[in-house]
Amino acid sequence: MTNAARNESDVIFILLGFSDYPELQFPLFLVFLVIYIITVAGNLGIIMIIRINPKLHTPMYLFLSHLSFIDFCYSTVITPKLLQILLVEDRSISFAPCITQYSFAVLCVVTEAFLLAVMAYDRFVAICNPLLYIVVMSQKRCALLLTAVYTWGIFSSSIFIYSLLTRSYFGINIINNLLCEYSAIVSVSISDNHVMETIFFILANFNTFSTLTIVLTSYLFIFVTILKIHSTSGRYKAFSTCASHLTGVTIFFGTILFLYCVPSSKSSWLLVRISTVFPTVVIPMLNPLIYSLRNKDVKETVRNLMELPVKCLGKQSPHAPDNTQESRPSPCAAAASGNVPYAEIRAIDNS
Repeated sequence: MTNAARNESDVIFILLGFSDYPELQFPLFLVFLVIYIITVAGNLGIIMIIRINPKLHTPMYLFLSHLSFIDFCYSTVITPKLLQILLVEDRSISFAPCITQYSFAVLCVVTEAFLLAVMAYDRFVAICNPLLYIVVMSQKRCALLLTAVYTWGIFSSSIFIYSLLTRSYFGINIINNLLCEYSAIVSVSISDNHVMETIFFILANFNTFSTLTIVLTSYLFIFVTILKIHSTSGRYKAFSTCASHLTGVTIFFGTILFLYCVPSSKSSWLLVRISTVFPTVVIPMLNPLIYSLRNKDVKETVRNLMELPVKCLGKQSPHAPDNTQESRPSPCAAAASGNVPYAEIRAIDNS
C-alpha cells in the first residue's frame, strides 16, 4: 500500500486534550467558548473600528488590522476543534483535516511573528526618525512589507507541511495534545526523514530568532532614543506609542521561548497542554484588549459607536415621517446598515 493510500484511508489521529480530567471537560468547554466569542468579537471589532475611523488610517493601524485578522483566523482554526473534543467523546481526526489544521496554524504563527517584527520596525521609525516617518513608511512600502510577511508565511508553511507529507503513517495514532502540531505528528510517524527534519529545525529556529532579533534591535534603538529625551512628558509620550506593541511582543515571544524550554516527558504533558492553550486560544483574545485599552482614538470610536443607538432613538420624532426626507437616508439609518462614515457618527454624537 502506498503512503498516499495510507494517508487517505487508514490514518486516524486521536487528540487526547484534557481527557485525563473528565470533571473539567464541561467547565473548560464553557471557558474556551467564552474566550472564542471574545476573540472573534474583539478582533473583528478592531478591524471595523480601524476601517470606519479616518484617524486610524495610518501604517501602525494598518498592521494592527492585519494582526487582528491573523488572530481571528488562528483562533478559528484551533478553537472549534478544541471545543468539540471537550464536548463529545469522539476525539478522532483524520489525516487530511489534521494536516490542514496544522498548515493553517503554522501559517498564522509564522505570519504573526514577522508581522510583529514589522510593527516593531514601524515603531522604531516613528520614534527614532519621526520627520522621515511618512516617507519611510509610505503606502507602497507598507504594501511590500505585508506582501513579504504573508509570502514568507506561506513558504514556511509549505516547507513544514511537505516535511510531514514525506513521512509514513498507519492506523490509529494517539496525539497527547489539544491540536495537530508538528512534534506530535512526527512522534507517531512510522518512518524517518532526517533531512526534512533538519530543514524544519533550521527554518523554525530562523523564523523565531530572526524576528526576535528584529524586535530586540528595534526596541534597543527606541529605548536609547527615549533616554535622550530630556522632558518627562516627552519620554512618557514616546514610550506610550509603543507600550501596547511591547506588551504584545513580550507575551507572544515569551510564550514561544517557554515552549522551547518545556521538556516533552510524561510528567510535563499537562504543562505542555496548558502552554499550548495560551498561544493558540488566549493570546488571540488578549491582543485586541492590549491594543485598545490604552488607545485614545480606538476608545473614542468605540464610545461613539455604543452611544449611536441612544442618539438615534433620541432623534426619532413621535409624528409621522416627512416624505420629503425619504430620498436621502438619515445618518442613523445609514449607521444601522453599517454604511455610515465616522464623520457622520461624530456629527450625530455631537448634535
